[in-house]
Amino acid sequence: MPAFRFEAIDSSGKTRRGVLEADSARAARSQLRVQALTPLVVEAAGNQMRDTRHARLAFGRRLSQREQAIFTRQLASLLTAGLPLDEILSVLAEQAERDYVRELVAAIRAEILGGQSLAGALSVHQQDFPEIYRALVSAGEQTGKLDIVLARLADYIEQRNTLRQKIQLAFTYPAIVTIVAFGIVMFLLSYVVPQVVSVFSSTKQQLPFLTIAMLGLSNFVKQGWWGMLIAALLIGGVLRRILQQPRSRLAFHRWLLDVPLLGKLVRGYNTVRFASTLAILTAAGVPILRALQAAGETLNNVAMRQNIDQAIVRVREGTSLSRALAGTHTFAPVLIHLIRAGEATGDLTTMLERAAAGEAAELERRTLFLTSLLEPLLILAMGGVVLVIVLAVMMPIIELNQMVG
Repeated sequence: MPAFRFEAIDSSGKTRRGVLEADSARAARSQLRVQALTPLVVEAAGNQMRDTRHARLAFGRRLSQREQAIFTRQLASLLTAGLPLDEILSVLAEQAERDYVRELVAAIRAEILGGQSLAGALSVHQQDFPEIYRALVSAGEQTGKLDIVLARLADYIEQRNTLRQKIQLAFTYPAIVTIVAFGIVMFLLSYVVPQVVSVFSSTKQQLPFLTIAMLGLSNFVKQGWWGMLIAALLIGGVLRRILQQPRSRLAFHRWLLDVPLLGKLVRGYNTVRFASTLAILTAAGVPILRALQAAGETLNNVAMRQNIDQAIVRVREGTSLSRALAGTHTFAPVLIHLIRAGEATGDLTTMLERAAAGEAAELERRTLFLTSLLEPLLILAMGGVVLVIVLAVMMPIIELNQMVG
């Protein structure tokens, strides 16, 4: 039975929104009137969501990573319990905390009741369910192990979100220190330095070079801040336009991989995503070439993705997966050795999971090391800048004291 999104007014004049099932829009309006509601808008949930895709993205209306993980986990648990899929989706729609999630689940249920498979229903909402997600669901439906695949997929999403949050939190403190330091320096240059140095202007004292330079910088900050802002925006726009070009983007991503410390973080983060995705795809029974292609698409580094494309060509020609990946010189030797061991023992999935877990732990260690190194460097840099400003202010006072003495 189709699902309809409605907006109606109750007897007290309050607006109510939700989703209901009916044979047609007219039947949906009749149901609302029976419930003492005056219908204002009644639209098919699936069609409405398709037509307003770009509007949702513009206003941030889409399934968050947390909501995607919860939806997948609940779906897997209820499938394991043996409930029918349409009944499961009905329960999930009722339990949804957000109107958008409720509409999304109702639209998926409507597609399934219309004869679509779960993967086919999810393909209508590609902005909420990426290709790798849909490929895994399709593989689970074909092999009859949808509940197992969804459980592993939920684990994968949760682990990926946890890793991303740890990295973001690790860099939060250095970012805050940088912003605070920048604000303090701007305040000193725009207010404190001019106020203090203006005292000496009436004495016609020859100011030191450092003080004169600091005054010039202060005047530039006070009067030319808009110029700096425009220049920053222009430079950012030009750089963004350059990086949109395929060759420039590829060259930049190759350079990123070679940057000390940062390159290892980029390489490690993409390795975790690749190994985890490949593990879950092979466990679902996806053919190795299709699994490699899907796992390569999860990489956000274009240079590494290009290397995976080259490895796919070698595997298609008959080369083993470990030798094909080793030839790309992209991944750590540990990953290659574990894949080779998995090929030898016939347990590739377990070895990929072990490689992903090990690389994730190593990535966390490197992130903590980098942030612990950044923190004292930022404090020292801030202290150095403040010291220069203080010297610029104090030097005229010291010289004046010497003249008086």
